[in-house]
Amino acid sequence: MTSPTSGSTNSGATHGSVFVRPARELLAFLAPRRRRELVRVPYDGTASLGHLVQSLGVPLTEVGELLVDGVPARAVDRPAEGGIVDVSPLRWPEEPGNRFVLDVHLGTLARRMRLLGIDTAYRNDATDDELLAEAARQRRVLLTRDRGLLCRRALWRGAYVYGSEPAEQQAEVLARFRPELRPWSRCVSCNGRLSGVSKDEVSARLESGTRRCYDTFARCVECGRVFWRGAHSPGLRRIVESARHRPRWEQWRGDPEW
Repeated sequence: MTSPTSGSTNSGATHGSVFVRPARELLAFLAPRRRRELVRVPYDGTASLGHLVQSLGVPLTEVGELLVDGVPARAVDRPAEGGIVDVSPLRWPEEPGNRFVLDVHLGTLARRMRLLGIDTAYRNDATDDELLAEAARQRRVLLTRDRGLLCRRALWRGAYVYGSEPAEQQAEVLARFRPELRPWSRCVSCNGRLSGVSKDEVSARLESGTRRCYDTFARCVECGRVFWRGAHSPGLRRIVESARHRPRWEQWRGDPEW
């Protein structure tokens, strides 16, 4: 069978199939054997465009415009057999987000986001169903590197995290969602709000060296943990400064090597 080009189709030769043409930025979501310009997908005439795209491993959270034979289409539409589906990547920044929930593999990113004052829910023992329920119930964007999780019907709103290193992941989230930053305002352990307290209020909980060297303290209103700008604070300040500069994020997500 000869595959169609963008200029022609052959309904007799393509019966029971559609042809999906993912943008380069999305190719890495496909299995290596399917990373080509035009992918033949079996089609029974009933599946939606969204189902066909996700069957290739591409979450709709990462998809922008859809075209069927050059005509704009929606994810719920059904293409004709033999049609050519062009799939564009989602362009950043998208609709702003200020509330997030992170999967169990993104603990370091969660702490960074909380340091920046971003409302970030995280538990290292949360199940997939719990993550989906929390995202829907609290209207949080689910951040994950699990593509299957992003394809679940119960997902309210989500995004794939492309970077493997926390600094890259932080840059991604800031570039994609442009959340409001309020550094030093949240507990990095539980996400609770921090409130300034006097040294006398927390003195009994401090080691002698801390009482001697520091005078400014904050306490989490949820878990009660006490914070101060200790020896580790230069590294934390660098994280905050890198976020405030908000460099333009170059979308390397189409690299087939990740």
